Amino acid sequence: MPAAPDALFVYGTLRRGDVRWSFLEPFVIDDGVDDTASGTLFDTGLGYPAAVFDGEGTIVGATFRLAADRLDEALAVLDEEEDTVLGLYRRVEVVTGRGVHAWAYAYGTGLTLTPIAGGDWSTR
Repeated sequence: MPAAPDALFVYGTLRRGDVRWSFLEPFVIDDGVDDTASGTLFDTGLGYPAAVFDGEGTIVGATFRLAADRLDEALAVLDEEEDTVLGLYRRVEVVTGRGVHAWAYAYGTGLTLTPIAGGDWSTR
């Protein structure tokens, strides 16, 4: 069985400089790389996006490596934070456009979603 990912693909408020970056930053061990993932990005109308990793489009974001010795802690913190927002986000494994096996947070259910043309939250 392959090892669990030690990277996180982010596409919205967890991106560097956005409002929830502070939850991710303590666990990051690199500068991150611009990256993509297959799927559709949506505006929730609540100040944060939602991603559906369905392979139908391209989601623009970045991939960050997480400290191996703090990986469990990082995922616990991020899982808890993602569960505090409406839409019941869940952590899933994706393969990014750069071929990185990474965790990402996928939309769950219950919100009215508007597709974001171009798949980039930062340029909506």
